[in-house]
Amino acid sequence: MINLLQQVRAASRSLALLSDKQKNALLLSLAEELLASQNTLLTANQKDLDKMDSADPKYDRLCLTPERIEAIAADIKNVVTLPSALGETIEQRTLENGLELKKIRVPLGVIGVIYEARPNVTFDVFSLCFKSGNASVLKGGSDAADSNKAAMQIIKSTLKKHNLDTNFTLLLPPDREAVKTLLEADKFVDVIIPRGGQNLINFVKKNSRVPIIETGAGICHTYVDKHADLQKARAIITNAKTRRVSVCNALDTLVIHKERLPDLPVLTEELAQKGTEIFADEPSCAALPAYPNLKKALPEHFGTEFLSNRMSIKTVSSLEEAIDHITRFSSMHSEAIVTEDQNSAQEFLTKVDAAVVYVNASTAFTDGAQFGMGAEIGISTQKLHARGPMALKELTSYKWIVRGDGQVRQ
Repeated sequence: MINLLQQVRAASRSLALLSDKQKNALLLSLAEELLASQNTLLTANQKDLDKMDSADPKYDRLCLTPERIEAIAADIKNVVTLPSALGETIEQRTLENGLELKKIRVPLGVIGVIYEARPNVTFDVFSLCFKSGNASVLKGGSDAADSNKAAMQIIKSTLKKHNLDTNFTLLLPPDREAVKTLLEADKFVDVIIPRGGQNLINFVKKNSRVPIIETGAGICHTYVDKHADLQKARAIITNAKTRRVSVCNALDTLVIHKERLPDLPVLTEELAQKGTEIFADEPSCAALPAYPNLKKALPEHFGTEFLSNRMSIKTVSSLEEAIDHITRFSSMHSEAIVTEDQNSAQEFLTKVDAAVVYVNASTAFTDGAQFGMGAEIGISTQKLHARGPMALKELTSYKWIVRGDGQVRQ
């Protein structure tokens, strides 16, 4: 694996020399090749699905369908349409001594991504890294081993057709030894991005010698303020919880002002129809006597990323208490308030510390494509380098270019 990583590092230097025209042509071909090879990919994916319990929250993330493959291809094409950030002048000036300074965007170099049962990530990572001039090292989970292998074969085949170096990307074996090698490969890999649950992220943070960008874990709250519009709140809660329950921007905890407890049956009516299991605190339990799938909340139901059709409810007596609860349990991913009071909205926006903070909108919008960034490599929940959806610009660094005419420092 060390030899393979050395080859990726060497290839990354030539990748930086490719023109946008060459990159875009490759990515368009990849999108077409993906659609043409979907039967092969679906067959491989079914092998992975057959090994997993369909009740597992990761099953939906693992599952590929013709519609999802079409969406992946569309995301690749979206990346093609985006302007390249490489070479962009961020800052420029001339000093009194005549030195000309220019700060320009450059690739990060070699990006390692460790991810769980999401085979679409294989295509997302490659397309974004390739377009931004970065080589990529991918370490998928064993749950998606056949799917990822088939995906990488499509990518490598497309690179060969364009006479490009297949070492621009590498899929590591789906075993723990590969994870250890990657985390210790600080001579060959510039940054590692873990995409998955909190356990994976914590493991990478603890064991990596390579700098990391923390992404993925989303413990998301929506606060229904006492000034909230009932129908807006109902639609937002339903969408945030049930649009796709296994993703990181899905609603985990509904925080509700005590004055709106009488509205809980209306707010949760569609959730009941969709089979959502609710863990409610005592006041909200009392307000939902007829809810069909209701259980009393335990302490562990707050601060939990469910990744399934389950959520908790917390009752508060003020905006301040709502913010305190969110601050305590948030993973700093996406948080929302539903209110018609602008002062409450502004206070929430100011005090809540998260990558994305919403007023009167569903947290389901936290997504690179929804933000007009094309496919995303992840949602950064940290504050250094990048925050929120990460796409092309977030996969670059910068360097200073200094031009002189014989100047020496006194």
